Amino acid sequence: MGVGEREFSMMQVSEFQREVLDKLIRLETKMDMLMGAEQPGRMKIAEDRIAALEQNDLHNSVYNRMMNAALSAAISMAIALHEYWWK
Repeated sequence: MGVGEREFSMMQVSEFQREVLDKLIRLETKMDMLMGAEQPGRMKIAEDRIAALEQNDLHNSVYNRMMNAALSAAISMAIALHEYWWK
């Protein structure tokens, strides 16, 4: 391996290292943006929104079940007692 080949090889290695470091910096920046470095990141905000939606859905589900039960009971009672009401 001559001096010229060695310098060329070192240039290729340093260029490769620079590319790897650039990609690593971009990855770190994206991770900071997603997870949040000093403040909540996008993932934390999304998780909070999903938790709020799940809680809201649970409340709506309980309310809907209670309304469906009351409506079903009223309809069943009306069907069972329709003979007594329309004499």
